[in-house]
Amino acid sequence: MNYKRWTFVAVGLLGIGIVSGLAMPDQFANLFAEDLAALKELSSILGPFKITTAVFIFLKNVSALILSFIFSPVLCLAPVLALLVNGFIISFVSILVLQEESLGILLVGLVPHGIFELPALIMGEAAALSFGTMALAALISKERRKQLKSNLRQNLRYLIIAFLLLLPAAVIETYITPLFLT
Repeated sequence: MNYKRWTFVAVGLLGIGIVSGLAMPDQFANLFAEDLAALKELSSILGPFKITTAVFIFLKNVSALILSFIFSPVLCLAPVLALLVNGFIISFVSILVLQEESLGILLVGLVPHGIFELPALIMGEAAALSFGTMALAALISKERRKQLKSNLRQNLRYLIIAFLLLLPAAVIETYITPLFLT
């Protein structure tokens, strides 16, 4: 399967995660209240307009993609879970913001850095899915074993492009988005 198809699979998995978050009953929101409190505490430590915040966001996102790529040969569980969970979190947090704020606040909070971060996530996880399935197929087929090295090289290129997209996303999330939210 070529990379373009894996991109569609990645978008589909992210979409399933988003729908799952939208369909979650309100009583489950309490399960995540503790996690949200921890995130708020972390955001107060890092805060907007600090280089350490941008570096933290960038490294967190890059390390998540690297781990997903490295562990993708294990039945592609890491990239599948990453896409589902990220989609779920996007919709879950969106619902919480809409309950307390407005659609405008939600869009201002997500769109500026999301223009870079979502394509980076999709691109990186599609590369992980492509490599993971090729690595699994290489265990079974000699023909696929011969293709594994070129598949790895191609997917590493996409992963690097995803990393490059995460850099402006982190900078925008740290320096631009807070200007619109205050």
